[in-house]
Amino acid sequence: MHSYDYDLFVIGGGSGGVRAARISAGHGARVGLCEESRLGGTCVIRGCVPKKLMVFASQFSEAFEDAAGYGWTVGETRFDWNALVEAKEREITRLEGVYGRMLEAAGVTVHEGRGRVVDAHTVQVGERRFTAETILVAVGGRPTRLDIPGAELGIVSDDAFDLPEQPKDLLIVGGGYIAVEFAGIFNGLGTKVTVAYRGDRILRGFDDDIRRVVDAGMRQRGVDIRTEVCPARLERADDGRIEVTYTDDTTGTYDQVFFATGRSPYVGDLGLEDAGVELGWNGHVQVDGDSRSSVDSIFAVGDVTDRVQLTPVALAEGHAFADTQFGEMPRQADHEHVPSAVFSQPPAASVGFAEHEARERFDPLRVYRSEFTPMRYTLAGRQEKALMKILVEDASDRVVGLHVVGPDAGEIVQGFAVAVRAGLTKADFDRTIGIHPTSAEELVTMRVPVDTGQ
Repeated sequence: MHSYDYDLFVIGGGSGGVRAARISAGHGARVGLCEESRLGGTCVIRGCVPKKLMVFASQFSEAFEDAAGYGWTVGETRFDWNALVEAKEREITRLEGVYGRMLEAAGVTVHEGRGRVVDAHTVQVGERRFTAETILVAVGGRPTRLDIPGAELGIVSDDAFDLPEQPKDLLIVGGGYIAVEFAGIFNGLGTKVTVAYRGDRILRGFDDDIRRVVDAGMRQRGVDIRTEVCPARLERADDGRIEVTYTDDTTGTYDQVFFATGRSPYVGDLGLEDAGVELGWNGHVQVDGDSRSSVDSIFAVGDVTDRVQLTPVALAEGHAFADTQFGEMPRQADHEHVPSAVFSQPPAASVGFAEHEARERFDPLRVYRSEFTPMRYTLAGRQEKALMKILVEDASDRVVGLHVVGPDAGEIVQGFAVAVRAGLTKADFDRTIGIHPTSAEELVTMRVPVDTGQ
C-alpha cells in the first residue's frame, strides 16, 4: 500500500516542471502535476517562443530595405498586427497540446489550478488535497512594474503578445534583455520606440563591448535610448494616451508604456514559508546543489530559485532532479559557462565570463577583438558593425569567455559553447580552419591580442 497519493507532485507546468515530471515518471515514479494557466509556462506561452516568432516578423522590414542593394525591387508592403497575433496564438496552442500529450504519454496526471503547499507532503489544488512523498516547486517568475504612481496604466511582457492593436509609439522602461528584445520587435514592426533606462548603458551585466555594439546598432535602427532616467509617474491623458513624467522632470506621451523592469519569483500565496521553506531576499526558494529546499521533501527548479533564469537551465535542473531522486543516477545541474543569447537587433550571444568578470579572476588576461561590417550588409549599404571577442587566461591559454554581436550570434555561440565548456585553448582555436566566407571564422583567425595584461 502506498502511503501517499503520488511519489512526486509538481507545482507548475512550465519547462522545468514538465521535464522533471516526465523523466521522473519514466523512472517509474507516480507523478501528479498542477498548472493554473496553460501547459508550457512562460517560455512557450508568454516568453521565448512567441517572442522569437515576433523577432522573425520584425526582421522583414529590414530585409525589404536591404533587398534593393541586391537587385530586388520590392513593392508596397503592409504589416497586419492582428494577423501576426493570430498566427502566434495558433502556434503556441499547438505547442501547448504537445506538452499535454507528452505528459499523458509519460503517465503524469495533470490537475488544473493553482497549487498551494499545505505541509511537507501535501499540496492543495482548488478544493482538493493531494499527498506526495516529494514536492517539486516549479512556478517560475512574473514580470514586475516600477512602484510609482500610475504604474497600473502600463503593460508588462505577458501583455505585449496580445495587444488589441499595435501602438504607434511605445515607451519601454528598462535596459535588460527583455527591454532591448521588445524594442527591436516593435521598432521593426513600425512602432516609434523609446527606451528609458536608469543605468548608464543597456544590458547591465553583459560584456561592455556587447553593451556598446548593441546600443549603437539599436540607435542606428531608430530606437531612441534614454539613459540615467526613468518614469516618476504615469497619468491618463485626455485623448486616452499615457503621459509620462520622468525623473528629470521632462515629459512624454505614448500609446503604451511597457515595464521591462525585471521578474520576481511567483511565490505569492504558495504557502512555502508556512511549510518551513526558507525564501531569499526577493522571495526565491533557497536550494542546494540538488535543488532541495530547507524542507527535505520539498525541491524547486527554474526561475523560482533565481539561479540562472533561462529555459534550458530549468530543463537541466528538472532533469537532474528526476535522475537523482527517482533514477538512481545522482547528479547536479552545472551552472558554470551557461551560454546565453539576446535576440535584440542586432543580436548578441555569450558564453563564459564577461571581460570585467574575467579580469577579477585571471591575471594576466589576453583579449582578442574584431569589429567589422558583416558581408551581408555590404551591398545593402548598411554600416552596422559586428563584434567577435575572445578572452584567454594567459597562464593556461584557455578560452574563458567568448562574445558575439551580429547576424546569427546565437547560432554561432551555441557551437562555440561546446569548445569553451570543454576547456579548449586559444591554440586549439588557432588550429581550427575557418569556414569562408563567414562571420564566425573570425573566432578562429584572430591572432594578435588587443590587450595582453591588466
